[in-house]
Amino acid sequence: MAETHQEIVSVLTEARVFPPPQAFSQRALLKSMEDYQRLWDEAARNPDKYWGDRAREELYWKEPFQTVLEWKPPHARWFVEGRTNLAYNCLDRHLATRRDKPAILFEGEPGDRRSITYGELSTQVNRLANGLKSLGIKKGDRVGIYLPMVPEAAVAMLACARIGAVHSVVFGGFSTEALQERMNDAGAKVVLTADGGWRKGAVVPLLKNVEAALKTMTTVEKVVVLRRTGDSLALNDSKLLAWDALVKDQSDTCEPEWVESEHPLFILYTSGSTGKPKGVLHTTAGYSVMASLTTRWVFDLREDDVYWCTADVGWVTGHSYVVYGPLMNGATTVIYEGAPTHPAPDRFWDIIERYKATILYTAPTAIRAFMRLGEEHPRKKDLSSLRLLGSVGEPINPEAWMWYREVIGGGRCPVVDTWWQTETGSIMISPLPGATPTKPGSATLPLPGIHAEILDRQGNAVPKGQGGLLFVTQPWPSMLRTVYGDPERYVRTYFSELPGKYFTGDGARTDADGYFWLMGRVDDVVNVAGHRLGTAEVESALVSHPRVSEAAVVGRPDDLKGTALVAFVTLKQGHAPSPELKKELAQHVSKEIGAIARPDEIRFAEALPKTRSGKIMRRLLRDVAAGKQSSQDTTTLEDLNVLAALQQNDE
Repeated sequence: MAETHQEIVSVLTEARVFPPPQAFSQRALLKSMEDYQRLWDEAARNPDKYWGDRAREELYWKEPFQTVLEWKPPHARWFVEGRTNLAYNCLDRHLATRRDKPAILFEGEPGDRRSITYGELSTQVNRLANGLKSLGIKKGDRVGIYLPMVPEAAVAMLACARIGAVHSVVFGGFSTEALQERMNDAGAKVVLTADGGWRKGAVVPLLKNVEAALKTMTTVEKVVVLRRTGDSLALNDSKLLAWDALVKDQSDTCEPEWVESEHPLFILYTSGSTGKPKGVLHTTAGYSVMASLTTRWVFDLREDDVYWCTADVGWVTGHSYVVYGPLMNGATTVIYEGAPTHPAPDRFWDIIERYKATILYTAPTAIRAFMRLGEEHPRKKDLSSLRLLGSVGEPINPEAWMWYREVIGGGRCPVVDTWWQTETGSIMISPLPGATPTKPGSATLPLPGIHAEILDRQGNAVPKGQGGLLFVTQPWPSMLRTVYGDPERYVRTYFSELPGKYFTGDGARTDADGYFWLMGRVDDVVNVAGHRLGTAEVESALVSHPRVSEAAVVGRPDDLKGTALVAFVTLKQGHAPSPELKKELAQHVSKEIGAIARPDEIRFAEALPKTRSGKIMRRLLRDVAAGKQSSQDTTTLEDLNVLAALQQNDE
């Protein structure tokens, strides 16, 4: 275990700096680093006053809170004694001034489109909320949501929040087994689903999956089924009920349940990539305050913005930055159902052109996939409406950052590279686009009120430029409250490394300006000849080669070095694998970041194994690199054929 106390060696260098465009800063909510510093100092000087002021600004309170924070490490209670309702804050308070403003602009993969105003959304939410009440759902009951990326997914979440039910969204790409495991753990009484959803031109069989899971979902009493892909519904079980039949005769009004600040809002299960899925529990007020605040600050949200976060509601990004954050701010949020390149590689750019989207928030995986397809697809669409670009989900390598800025943003749009997690509930480290000079690949600085530090395992601060472990050292309002049903796992996973400090599981470093550079999961740090390397930096160097679209680097046991680096590389279209290219890529890594990071083995792959959210499943690649058949959970894998092809090509 001695090796775990060594520093994580940082090998990436990046010197480019982009100040905010002057015209952007002039109109921005936060216009300068002086604005940032003023808020940072205010939060550091008196955090209770700072967060109390933010909470009163962001939410309508039926009953005001008296105590900002009760902190008994590792347990926090925020805005104690207050009562509010998230659905009210997303809908009712906008109706006097925004009733006819589009709340949701929807495009289905087959091309069907809907525009839903705040008034219409309020009606739909109230009817479903009353429908759930008619099924016996009351405050505190858990409701499962297993839907495609359609407006009814947002309606379902808001209806639960309206009546104080706790929702647990299961990503529509997950299997029967994954659904059953999550619903049983949550103790869900009702599941809201659809006959199917569209993905890559085919129907995802959601209802069939639910029917198969019903045999073992022990607490589910009713399943409400939305008609999405067929003309009629064949409901062959007494537990199944049609969505339209449930809401048809319900009242358009439903009095909100005014819940206490710490009332559970949702349980969201992690993907299960590290064992049994963890039910991350978020509560109402603290989560709502930060989802609202960060949406406005990080995206510099304006009244006339058309905002598109491409995440699915099955992930926390879809919760915070597709549904709750935008709607609390009275914004227009775009929802797209299907695959980003179906039926053609320009589908994303077509949507931006059609709806004149002004903000795009997407994942580095998607950006690299678009890089691989070539510039000609975005070039033929009018993307001039865009004024801000965002990145989420994993560290973005500098070359993808630059491509995003230049090709999609036309060199005029600030890029906000955001760091946060399911567990943090909202963005923690990010540029403020009118204030923060940006550096390709850096999430820049913690938001005011967020105390992020890079420490070693003894709790000592790590010097600038040196890699360490990323901790959040003071509580924040949107932090998870527990792992549902397993409070010991909450403490063990997040607060046992350094008691009282939240361990993110990520490696990071800061540069001379105090900017944060994420180096990937600590699990993905490998020990090469006594040096602990973050594989994300090696991957970034590979992707900076003009022929490479994507790379994943893992370690395999090596008798001499301890661990050898194995790189799985996907090439851009028009380039073929060759022994010469392998040598060229190895030399490129040596040139970019040093011989220590040179891969021992490079394997070309048509595709990399990913979850449907786009994250590369490196634990599966570690098995492939070691030459063994994987016995690990693959229920979250988007395409099993990718893994099979890698195993077949294993030499």
